[in-house]
Amino acid sequence: MPVPALTDIERVYREEYGRAVAVLTRVFGDIDIAEDAVQDAFAEAARRWPPAGLPPSPAGWIITTARNRAIDRLRREAARDGKHAQAALLHAAGEPAEASGEGPVHDDRLRLMFTCCHPALGPAARVALTLRLLGGLATAEIAHAFLVPEPTMAQRLVRAKAKIRDAGIPYRIPAQADLPGRTSAVLAVIYLIFNEGYTASSGEALARADLCAEAIRLGRLLAQLMPDEPEVLGLLALMLLTESRRAARTSAGGALVLLADQDRARWDRTLIAEGQALVRQCLRRGRPGPYQIQAAINAVHSDAPVAAATGWDQILRLYDQLLAVAPTPVVALNRAVAVAEVDGPAAALALVDGLDLDKYHLFHAIRADLLRRLGRRAEADAAYETAIAQAGNAAERAHLTLARERLLRDT
Repeated sequence: MPVPALTDIERVYREEYGRAVAVLTRVFGDIDIAEDAVQDAFAEAARRWPPAGLPPSPAGWIITTARNRAIDRLRREAARDGKHAQAALLHAAGEPAEASGEGPVHDDRLRLMFTCCHPALGPAARVALTLRLLGGLATAEIAHAFLVPEPTMAQRLVRAKAKIRDAGIPYRIPAQADLPGRTSAVLAVIYLIFNEGYTASSGEALARADLCAEAIRLGRLLAQLMPDEPEVLGLLALMLLTESRRAARTSAGGALVLLADQDRARWDRTLIAEGQALVRQCLRRGRPGPYQIQAAINAVHSDAPVAAATGWDQILRLYDQLLAVAPTPVVALNRAVAVAEVDGPAAALALVDGLDLDKYHLFHAIRADLLRRLGRRAEADAAYETAIAQAGNAAERAHLTLARERLLRDT
């Protein structure tokens, strides 16, 4: 029998941790009990699987082992008059775990996702819980991704789980009438994880590939669980099409390369094909939403073999549609970029100057580029200076600094 490498155990952990925690949360009605039990089960797997080989159903093995370990622990605690342990055992008596096959596991994972993204929790807590419980990321990994100390992230997770428990946040899929609003919160968390991975808000590296991969994995999971929700498919398409350009976003030395300057031969055509297929699937449903429209915009970009062939008229029409359904200043700013390509930088600058985005570094970066194109170099220099000061990412700062230096050389 082949002996599994540690990477096999790590792969099972990443793929099945969320599923196991979701099942055990249903069984015991408590996230902490579920997490502890699943971690115990994986610790046991690390001891037993290398010499014996992977079991036929690694997920089933983990769930069964975790359930048995939790019951043994709770019985010991209940014997010492542990009221919480007694309640968890009573809950488990009526909730059999599914050790093999999907069964109700689809719903279990969906319930856990909606619990992690409950509106009563703050955005930071939603992201942390989703990465921890469904992604299986260690507290140290999540802390590193968001550049906060590990104890800070640990406390954030503890407080979030305590709030779920103390506020009685239900572990269930929302009622049909509440589903659209609650689904948008789940999508927002996944997209936030992806965006933080695609362009890190701070730090030396431009991107965090692991966070992008995790967001796409969660997006695929949600699409599997909610295949009839077009915005779910739209988000997955948007992430795939955006991720397809990752290899071309940086030079060999790690410098940021803008979309217009990228070597499109380096774009991932497999991801593009998958993303475009999802966009076509969304279009057939005729229920457009913000993620679907953004995916369609990225599909137009991915169609252009060279930057000069980009269908900017079509992109501008899509941005008009996006602005109608999501009238935010950031959407208006991105639309102005398309306006600059269709109607010129002066028309775009008039729109940009009407936006209240003074604390957003990309507002100043876009404004600087428009001013440069209009020959207003002193104003462009000031805008670049502000953008550089506000940019938290070192790669973005370096790119903006270089753009400003070119501007000054040409003056």
